[in-house]
Amino acid sequence: MTKMTPRRIRRVLPLLCTLLLFALLMLYSAPAAAAAKQALVLCAQVLIPSLLPFFVLSGLLSALGLSRALNRAAAPLMQKLFSVSGAGAAAFLLGLTGGYPLGAASVKTLYQRQELSEPEAKRLVCFCNNSGPAFIVGAAGSGVFGSAKAGLILYLSHLIAAVLVGLLFSVSGRKAAQKTGKTVSPSPISDFSAAFPEAVSSAVRSTLLICGYVVFFSVFVGLLDALGIFSAFSGLLASHTPLSIGQSRAILTGLLELGSGVGALHGQSYAPGNLALCAFLLGWGGVSVLFQTRAVLAGTPLAKAPLARSKLLHGLFSAPIAAALCILLR
Repeated sequence: MTKMTPRRIRRVLPLLCTLLLFALLMLYSAPAAAAAKQALVLCAQVLIPSLLPFFVLSGLLSALGLSRALNRAAAPLMQKLFSVSGAGAAAFLLGLTGGYPLGAASVKTLYQRQELSEPEAKRLVCFCNNSGPAFIVGAAGSGVFGSAKAGLILYLSHLIAAVLVGLLFSVSGRKAAQKTGKTVSPSPISDFSAAFPEAVSSAVRSTLLICGYVVFFSVFVGLLDALGIFSAFSGLLASHTPLSIGQSRAILTGLLELGSGVGALHGQSYAPGNLALCAFLLGWGGVSVLFQTRAVLAGTPLAKAPLARSKLLHGLFSAPIAAALCILLR
């Protein structure tokens, strides 16, 4: 009999889990198909219209020299706050306006164009990859809580938490940034006729990749729901914490997939606790966003950045800030 060593278990377990999911997909094909359909509608109505233009424009702005234009003006502030060169300001701004995972894609582009060093890029990707105002204010604020003001509070807490994560990571990287200094020999600025086709091609690839992850994780959540796992764990969590069944379900779903988790809060009141929970989910982003980000950064050393830790910190910082702002601004 073959001995099951820890190494062998690590190799066999993913295969067994994949086979189990395949079997569940066959047995529960109807709920899986319904979840996939909902995810495709989300991609068609929300993700593609909001992300694709931003991806194209992000690629164009980087290729046409936005980061260089910002470099000199933003260098003192970016260096002082985050221990990165001024070129990182472009990624920070795009990451706060475009949504997941545009910030990571922007950092990757700057790194590949040699406008950021590897240590700088690894720090930047930890706090420049954020949810955008369209989703936070529109979907979370107005859509879930029926209040644009709630959305603005969520977005402000998201922004403040991103800055706090950046400050935290800059402490450990300050010495490395001082040694590295500004990157050398950046790639030349492209002309529009060359930059535009490349920006569109790259944007389409990235957007389809993101949609693929959203559909897969939505189907996974749908299967867990069909098995009654979410209902069981939601009840268990609600019975041992101050959370309600609806809040428990939202946090369990949102740990995996952001859109489903935020959507599960629909009908909850505009209250500090609910905004704090929503802010945590927006900051964390879900396992789906982590995989999307890893996929965008694949092929570069940036994929090894501590993404999970940084997004968890973002969520933990966002929650109390959102609750406090809700109390102060109501």
